[in-house]
Amino acid sequence: MKIPPVPFTLTDWSAVPATTHPGDAGVAIWRTIEVGDLRIRMVEYSPGYIADHWCDRGHVLLVLEGELVSELRDGRSFALSQGMHYHVSDHGDASHRSSTTSGAKLFIVD
Repeated sequence: MKIPPVPFTLTDWSAVPATTHPGDAGVAIWRTIEVGDLRIRMVEYSPGYIADHWCDRGHVLLVLEGELVSELRDGRSFALSQGMHYHVSDHGDASHRSSTTSGAKLFIVD
């Protein structure tokens, strides 16, 4: 990830349009800002959400609220709660996907 040249920018996330992304179960609601190849998102997973794909994209992910499980395709699984984060590079480890039983709110940069 490389942040392109941009001026100092403030974001009111409540003013960023939301898009809904269905999972295998539940939904993810994204509020997304894109600057060149940089994507900055506020994401909410509904209770019972399970991602519908395995992801190889690198992320910096911070759990703002709730709990999240990040499952790696090789069978490893990691539980994250409020205040925890993970980072992984593009194709930096086994593909990953997210799920939550109770719902979660995330801040993601990729």
